[in-house]
Amino acid sequence: MIRKATVDDVKTIQKLVNKHAEKGEMLPRSMGDICDNIRDFFIYEEDGVVIGCCALHVTWVDLAEVRSLAVVTEAQGKGVGRSLLDACIHDAKKMNINRVFALTYKPVFFCKIGFNVIDKNDLPHKVWIDCVKCIKFPDCDEVAVVMDL
Repeated sequence: MIRKATVDDVKTIQKLVNKHAEKGEMLPRSMGDICDNIRDFFIYEEDGVVIGCCALHVTWVDLAEVRSLAVVTEAQGKGVGRSLLDACIHDAKKMNINRVFALTYKPVFFCKIGFNVIDKNDLPHKVWIDCVKCIKFPDCDEVAVVMDL
């Protein structure tokens, strides 16, 4: 079942995301950052257990970023990530957002769903406001992908 996250999910989201960050698969998220953006998150829950999360963060009037897509190892390859990404895309469409993007270490996953790899420099400067706070700035090694809706 996919649902919107609540504040009760903050610690679980952080644990899930940071477990993948420790493996170098994504960037870590602080508890404060997750709290600040909790309304962006979707949760995939199975039998009362959170097995995945993903966030859609609006960055401009026609652009949103897919962030922190994480699925427990045991559930990977079973459509959980795809379902979470679909929920974000559906949410973006409901808000009349024309384009979604992600900065990722797994561009193949996104490209299978219809995203295209682009140069990070093609993203609006508004996006870079978050990037300057990143531990990897200015040497970002993530791949930018985008989907026009």
